[in-house]
Amino acid sequence: MRILKNLSKDKLAITSLAIIVFTIVAGIFAPLFAPHDPEAVNMKLRYASSSWTYLLGNDHLGRCVLSRLIYGIRPSVLWVLVALILSVLVGAVVGFIAGYFKGKTDALIMRICDIMLSFPGYVMTLAVVGILGSGLENILIAFVFMKWAWFARVIRTSVMQFSEMDYVKYAKASGTPNLRIITKHIVPVTFADIAVISSGSMCSMMLQISGLSFLGLGIQAPHAEWGMMLNEAREVMFSRPELMLAPGLAIVIVVSAFNFLSDALQVALDPKLMTYQGKVRKKEVGKTVYEYSRG
Repeated sequence: MRILKNLSKDKLAITSLAIIVFTIVAGIFAPLFAPHDPEAVNMKLRYASSSWTYLLGNDHLGRCVLSRLIYGIRPSVLWVLVALILSVLVGAVVGFIAGYFKGKTDALIMRICDIMLSFPGYVMTLAVVGILGSGLENILIAFVFMKWAWFARVIRTSVMQFSEMDYVKYAKASGTPNLRIITKHIVPVTFADIAVISSGSMCSMMLQISGLSFLGLGIQAPHAEWGMMLNEAREVMFSRPELMLAPGLAIVIVVSAFNFLSDALQVALDPKLMTYQGKVRKKEVGKTVYEYSRG
């Protein structure tokens, strides 16, 4: 409740949340929102301009750009969200085990994470896609394979911090089972940190899958995806720039919404940041008033 109350004070956070919710709903119920079949080819409408029937025009095969944009939400946002949830679940389990039990278990898990994180993310993703082959499923597998180690390390740090609290030590001393201590005392307080890092990671994963699809390594035709739509429209980027503008703006808007929401969550969950931002704003306002009074 406190988080929602703090978020409600941030208009940018509310706007970002509304954009994300609307995007997810539109993706889930794409058949209801899309005016046409996104894969229907009509060469008579090849590169047709926007009209009341086709609000964003038609592409090089006469397909409805708006419909493909709506259906493109599924691989560009929804399936990325699924991969993110799987990565967080795996990383959370490993991170809780390492951070709570410490010792040799922690050392072994962290060495594995160090090995995974020693390789650049894009390089390892390309390597996994190169081994398994191009396609959306293989990219999602690569995301889970690469991201869990980073989540495990971040969550492990948070768990180690809270596992040293007095109430956790008291629960251990009273003979409470470890699983109950983790689920009742540690998971609720670390959930905030997990939410912040997850919303931030969503941005990078969306950009990666769009970039890989732009290179032809992602979802394959005739299915729609925002990065692939950019790739299909690059041949007419000067004569028909609006074909690149639609998916490009969609990527920018949704990624920015997740980014702004991540920042707002961090502020809402940490009262110190909220107080600091308030002091900075007051200082800036005071400086502006002082300069105005002098001028």
